[in-house]
Amino acid sequence: QVQLAESGGGLVQAGGSLRLSCTATKNIYGINTMGWYYQAPGKERELVATMGSGGSTNYADSVKGRFTVSRDNANNIVYLQMNSLKPEDTAVYYCYARYRYTSVIGRFREVWGQGTLVTVSS
Repeated sequence: QVQLAESGGGLVQAGGSLRLSCTATKNIYGINTMGWYYQAPGKERELVATMGSGGSTNYADSVKGRFTVSRDNANNIVYLQMNSLKPEDTAVYYCYARYRYTSVIGRFREVWGQGTLVTVSS
């Protein structure tokens, strides 16, 4: 079972920057997708950005041009560089990974980190 460990949340003023990091434990079949979701108070968890093992990315419209997701595949780390932060970016950010758990092709599991709080003050 892959496990995720996040770091990098905190309090920042509007217009500032933060970088989140998430390290996954090793998996013999590799990790297919890694990325980030967020959950604001009273709202459902939503996509922020993900990156496939080949480098393809997917971003929420609300963060395009401000946030950048990147990966260190050799060390199973995913980063989220957040620039030009806004108060509406305030949320708990969850690391996400999707990975094969068997030699049978097409069998995947998903795992979540414990979450890290990002607070953007106005």
